[in-house]
Amino acid sequence: MVSGPGSEPDSASEPTSDAAPAPESVSSAAPAPASASSGGSKDAAVRTSVWLGRTAPSRSRRTESPAGLDRNRITEASVRLLDADGLAKFSMRRLAAELDVTAMSLYWYVDTKDDLLELALDSVYAEIDRPREDADWQDRLRELARSYRELLVRHIWISPLAGTFLNIGPNSMLFSYAVQDVIRDTGLPLERQTGALSAVFQFVYGFGTVEGNFKARCDATGLTQDEYHQQAMGTIRAEPHLREISDYSDEIMSARGGETVEEMRERDFVFALDLVIAGIEAVRDRTGTPAQ
Repeated sequence: MVSGPGSEPDSASEPTSDAAPAPESVSSAAPAPASASSGGSKDAAVRTSVWLGRTAPSRSRRTESPAGLDRNRITEASVRLLDADGLAKFSMRRLAAELDVTAMSLYWYVDTKDDLLELALDSVYAEIDRPREDADWQDRLRELARSYRELLVRHIWISPLAGTFLNIGPNSMLFSYAVQDVIRDTGLPLERQTGALSAVFQFVYGFGTVEGNFKARCDATGLTQDEYHQQAMGTIRAEPHLREISDYSDEIMSARGGETVEEMRERDFVFALDLVIAGIEAVRDRTGTPAQ
């Protein structure tokens, strides 16, 4: 059913992962299979994360290493390229050109392109705001969910990567700890807490991924989100066999309110998150302990 903006398929955007990463446990994300960028060595085949082992890159450092080049600078440049060009176009050669160095220079600091992607992924998690410590758990959960959604929209390339890598870098783990603190304070029984985490953050992951891809597609066409939505809905309304769907969609969108795509989307997000929180409260009241 066409129920609102952002529901159109986005064939021009980055591919997305089939499952969102659950922030409650590093074991919820499967390790990435060895890729062509990892080489064919036995060590590369079994390696699961740049954060495990913390060994220096296998390629020995050389005295002619470019001045001023380090992992932080490389990671920052990687994020800029991923934001500008997307995941599909990211390469060591493009990154080297951005930094004005040779591609081989990058391998003095990382072993594979996957290492760079994992470093870039963790670095943007630092943008997630910590919730207010003096707020109740409901508002802290809303703040974390909103900040995570904004991250997914701002950097659409993280959606497939977050479901591919272990995602156990320092910034990602700080986010996980903050989420765990909030869920712990809900008063839910321990055996229900992972389900609550999934309900909230799988929802936010999906919502933010679709929102980010919709925005990227609009940018690619040169249309505003409102123009693209109006064009899409006009096309649907013109098809007689879709009349029943389009009429009902018009009815529920009118009842929801909102003058722009962004306003309509925001109302959906707020209400959907309130529904999830209400569900947590209902289960807690039946089976848990008083919330903190």
